[in-house]
Amino acid sequence: MAILSDYQEENQEQTMEIIEKEQDNSSTLAPKEEEISSSTPKEEKLKPNKSNGLDMENYSWGQSLQEVTINVPVPPGTKSRFIIVEIKANTLKVGLKNQPLILDGEYFKGVKVDECYWSLEDEKEISILLTKQNKTDWWKSLFKGGEEIDTQKVEPEPSKLSDLDTETRAAVEKMMFDQRQKQMGLPSSEEIKNQDMLKQFMEQNPHMAKNFGNANMMMPNSRMMG
Repeated sequence: MAILSDYQEENQEQTMEIIEKEQDNSSTLAPKEEEISSSTPKEEKLKPNKSNGLDMENYSWGQSLQEVTINVPVPPGTKSRFIIVEIKANTLKVGLKNQPLILDGEYFKGVKVDECYWSLEDEKEISILLTKQNKTDWWKSLFKGGEEIDTQKVEPEPSKLSDLDTETRAAVEKMMFDQRQKQMGLPSSEEIKNQDMLKQFMEQNPHMAKNFGNANMMMPNSRMMG
């Protein structure tokens, strides 16, 4: 019995040694999870500049929901006749004659060519304005395949009344007027409109003014009831 137990103990020890060696080999061959995650580069989106775009090596760009602006520095004293700017619905080329293009790529999204412009500022910078086809989206990059910004970090400018269409602007102005009137305890635009209509009606029908006067005396004022 003693011999059998000794054999079992020796066999168990050999088995444990084999398992430990296999674990050591597997640990050296298989990289740790932390090493895998650190060795795999993560595609991080960049923080936008103050114009909601990016400052690149040879140019900078920014945007609003409606437009994209691009600024391309050129040697001081550059004349417009030496500049190449080709604006199309989906592509842009910018450069100087007899030199490699500074910009050449496909926009992140399309533009309205008829509403795009460029100019030479102080003979040292090309300024380009592009009008977006879709004015409800932020561009992640100027060109497809380019470095992307984190659109969650853009800082849109407060909307101005002048930026709104006629119908929306009228509705906003009406709400602002009614809010001011309410704060001062004055009638709203709708109440003023009704009062003007009643006044005009009574002027056109003077014989009924007396009846309206008697009716007002008999009925409580609707605003006082509220």
